[in-house]
Formats: sequence, C-alpha cells, structure tokens
Amino acid sequence: MISKLTWIVLFSFSCLSCSTSSQPDLEADIVIYGGTASAVIAAVQAKQSGKSVIVVSPDKHLGGLSSGGLGFTDTGDKSTIGGLARDFYHRVYLHYEDSAAWRWQQHSEYGNKGQGTPAMDGDARTMWIFEPHVAEQVFEDYVKEFEIDVRRDEWLDRDAGVRMEKGQIVSITTLSGVTYRGKMFIDATYEGDLMAAAGVSYHVGREANSVYGEKWNGIQTGVLHHKHWFASDISPYKIPGDSTSGLLYGISAELPGAYGEGDHRLQAYCFRMCLSNHPDNRVAFPKPDGYNPENYELLARVFASGWRETFEKFDPIPNRKTDTNNHGPFSTDFIGMNYDYPEARYERRREIIKEHEDYQKGLMYFLANDPSVPAEVREEMAQWGLAKDEFTDNGNWPHQLYIREARRMVGAYVMTEHDTFSDREIIDPIGMGSYTLDSHNAQRYVKPDGFVQNEGDIGVSTKGPYRISYGSVIPKKEECENLLVPVCVSSSHIAFGSIRMEPVFMILGQSAALAASLAIDRQCAVQDVKYSELEQQLIAQQQILEK
Repeated sequence: MISKLTWIVLFSFSCLSCSTSSQPDLEADIVIYGGTASAVIAAVQAKQSGKSVIVVSPDKHLGGLSSGGLGFTDTGDKSTIGGLARDFYHRVYLHYEDSAAWRWQQHSEYGNKGQGTPAMDGDARTMWIFEPHVAEQVFEDYVKEFEIDVRRDEWLDRDAGVRMEKGQIVSITTLSGVTYRGKMFIDATYEGDLMAAAGVSYHVGREANSVYGEKWNGIQTGVLHHKHWFASDISPYKIPGDSTSGLLYGISAELPGAYGEGDHRLQAYCFRMCLSNHPDNRVAFPKPDGYNPENYELLARVFASGWRETFEKFDPIPNRKTDTNNHGPFSTDFIGMNYDYPEARYERRREIIKEHEDYQKGLMYFLANDPSVPAEVREEMAQWGLAKDEFTDNGNWPHQLYIREARRMVGAYVMTEHDTFSDREIIDPIGMGSYTLDSHNAQRYVKPDGFVQNEGDIGVSTKGPYRISYGSVIPKKEECENLLVPVCVSSSHIAFGSIRMEPVFMILGQSAALAASLAIDRQCAVQDVKYSELEQQLIAQQQILEK
C-alpha cells in the first residue's frame, strides 16, 4: 500500500516532469556551453559574424577564473595576444584610466607590477592586472553591448542531455528540462562535460612520456622546479620519525610511481583569493566549520625549519588588493584532493569544491591565529583579510575554483611539448601560446629516506611563442562534426600546462567561433573548413598567428 506522503511525492514529480517537458526548445546558430571568459568571447565573435548565439552557462557569474580571482594575468609574451582578448584587456585599461576606479589607493601609489609585462601598458593601452569585479563587469558589458542571450545556472544533463544524429549534435538539454538546438556547438567549460557527453575521446591525468615522446609529461619524481618543494628534511609522521604513528594530514601512503610513467593524478586546484590590507576594506579570515589545526601541522614544521616565504605570492592588483596564489611546499594548493573531480557527478564536484574552500579558509585562519606560526608571520597576516568589496554575494570568497586541468580532448591534432618548443611545424594556427610549461604539484608522498616530498611541479620555458593548431580544438571527424572545444583542448598534460592560460582561452574561443560561423556558411563539418578561408578571417579579426 502506498502511503499518502509517497503519493504526494509522485504527484509532485509528475507535475515537475510535465512542466519541464512542455517548455519550448530554444534555437540558435551557435550554442555555447559554459560561462568562462572563452565562452563570452566566443559569443561576442559569433554575434560579430552575424550568427545567432545562446550561452548556456552553469555559472551565475561570467568570466570563470578571469573574474574569479586570477587578476594577475599569466600573459607570457603579450605580443601574441590579439583580437578580442586584447580588446578585453584594453577595456580593463579604460576602466583604470578613470580616477574614480582608484577607491582604496591613488593610481600613483600602485606599483605597476605585472607578470611578464607592466600591469598598465600605456603605449598599448592595455591593463593586464585587475580586480575581479572589474573583469566581471567587462564581460557583462559585452553581453549587454552585443545583446547576447545568456541562460545562467543551466546545467547539462550529462546522462541523456545530448542528442546526436549522423555524427552531429542536434540539441542539448539541461537539468531544468530546457532543450537548446543549434547548428554548431562550443564546449567552453573547464571540465569538458559537453564534449564527454557527446562521446568525444578525451584523457584525464598524465600520459606516460613514451606516449608522445615527451620529457616533462609523466610522473616527475626527483624533479624539483620553482619553490614548491620541501628543501629541508621534514618528517611526515604524526610523531616525528615514528612511522607507526601514522601520516600527517594530506600526505599519501601510496608509492609515487616511477619517473616518466603515466597516472591518473591531476595538478592541484586552489582558489585565487582576493585579499586586502586596507583597514576599511578588509574582512578578518573566518574560522570555517570543522576547523582542525592538526591539518596544518606539516606547515608548522615547515616554519620550524626556517622557511619564511609566506607572502611571496600576494601579487598586487589595484586598490591595495592581491591575487593570492600558491607558493612554497605547503600552501593554498590542496594537493591530491581533486583526482575524481573531472568525472565526478555534480553533487560530488560540489563536495570537492567545498572541501577546497574549507581547507583554504582553515589555512588562512591557521596562519593568522595559531601559536605554532611564527609571531612575525601572524603579525603580518593580521594586516590582511578578504576584500570586502569583492564576491559580495559569496561571503567575499571567490565563486570559481581554479580548475587547472580536468578532461583534455584527444582530437584531430594533439598538441605536445614538441609543439610548444616549435620543434614541429603547425600549418593551421588559430592563435599562439608563449607561457612556460607549468604544472603544479600532483601528489605529496613519503620518500624512501622517510621524509616528505611533493611531486609534479614543473616549470620549463618554451623557446619563444608557438602556434596552436586548429586541429586541437576540433574532435576527430568520425566522433563529432559540429563541436569545437577551445578550453579542454586536445593536448598532452604538459603542453596544456602552457596553453591553459586565460588569455589563450579567450583567443581560442574567438577562433572557434569564427570556424563555427564559417562551417555554417559553407554547410560543412568543422573538420572540412578550409584553413585558407579561416586564416583570412582570423587575420581580419587581428588574431596573432606567427611571430
């Protein structure tokens, strides 16, 4: 016998199904899934190409990491950044040209420090360093100016939400029950959910070096780059030197694997916090629920060893704020805690994001309050807090976790370290990269000598700017003919370490939209677009294709 409560639930579910299934389909020439900077720029280009477009965004806030705390832009060689990406940084420049933008400090007080270029480049009229809310406003200005249809908080039904016919995506349906039909689709998410649901090949983790004949891809035990490793011998055990006492929080009991082998591990994620040291725009670091100071005992031992680089990646952005990034052997990167994120269900992803938030909030609270932290560090940390005027609807905490890497397509062409070193000729470039091959640590383990170490941090310079192949943003033709993927591009782990920069994602988003528009005009698959025609349009839009 069915209870009264069960009947109510069944009736409610039936009504919900009726209401969602009766919603009319929405249709556009190009449907873009994602709310990243790449998604917005692709939408702008679609409109400029005379195409109708709908942005189906799981995010409420547009811009991804570009508006989510990463304001200290990883520019690399700025001369490779053209088209709408450069226009974005020009619009940021115009904002800071207005004296009203300098609320918490005078423009003259700002040091103009950038990463690879001055923060404000007056000759080029570009600003590469910015506050999160400024970037988000620029993206919203694009939406308003180009009358872009953005559907927010719309999540792809990853089980049955992609309808395919004859090798093409016909429509996608979200969990709300809305169906979006299009001629071309662009997956501009950090996760590659649309790509995966469409049956396109992809890879998660690090390939073995033998797969593509690389040096810097697989497990990198013994390779110590940057400053993100343990320079001193530090015991990983709860009772120092006693292996029977158990491992400290965050240290893996697994063997790290052999150098050069492939594995499932991912470089670590973190939040790029926006901090302020202005007394009137500072919120004290909150003590998160479930805070456990024992989770940071390893950091206490790092301090005890004499390490004092806590504030080296408090990179300055305007108005006495920072883009605060990971630095050192134990920092904001939550090493080893993201392995299941790319393939996880939405519920599990939300749990992982919350775990990262709790870890990082706990870290900041520990640094500001715990007596095991050196007094001079606590005194300096007391001058900092979350910026009160940023992320105001999220407790001043960034709304975007830094998904440094998730799925990567295995498409028509796979970019590898050989391409980033320009050791192979790319004949169909749609943009350029230039940033260092950069991977954060992927695991924290116990060495044979009984001390702790990190693994996976790589920093290898390219030989200069390099071309990015059109084939890296399109699937193999037999898998899907009307999808472009400008974020989870077809590349090896270590090549992605250079490509994965926000300016490059914008560049590739614009180029993908140009290719999609051309495929519509020629009524052909994206794989059959004539590169000579695409090249003409890329150049006309001031994309940089060679140096």
